[in-house]
Amino acid sequence: MTATPDLGTARLASPDLLRSTFRRHAAGVAVITARGASGPVGFTATSLASVSAEPPLVSFGIGTGASSWPAVAEAGHVGVHILGEHQSELAATFARSGADRFGAPTVWREGPEGVPVLDGVLAWLVCRIVGRVPAGDHRIVLAEVVLGDPSGAGRPLLYHQGRFNGLRD
Repeated sequence: MTATPDLGTARLASPDLLRSTFRRHAAGVAVITARGASGPVGFTATSLASVSAEPPLVSFGIGTGASSWPAVAEAGHVGVHILGEHQSELAATFARSGADRFGAPTVWREGPEGVPVLDGVLAWLVCRIVGRVPAGDHRIVLAEVVLGDPSGAGRPLLYHQGRFNGLRD
């Protein structure tokens, strides 16, 4: 038997309603990187999605007020990094405003197309940006995969209830 929702507790649409709802949705954690005019930029994303296999396309959202947005708005390519459960501190660093995201202890190198590539991740991709779609106070970035490496070991990092978590069996 399925429980019937209590429609008497329903709330009108608001940013808080959306945030409260999606805190209950476990999402994989990625870091998106790009080369900016004054150096590498990056941010933590839980909006990463596979869009198409042919051609291989991914998407992610980025706020237009984010410090990384000006670089992503101009970049031709981005790096997409799937984080492992051992990388909650890295995820927190790339999520924190004002953090030195590419300073120690972050380990990275310049990859193809000048994209910053993070070490120790479960998988990484270098993607060519093919579109930036306005979506409220964000942009949905569509990017075609150019190359990557899915061979990292470990289990994925998840974001749930406002915290970074690992999978449980």
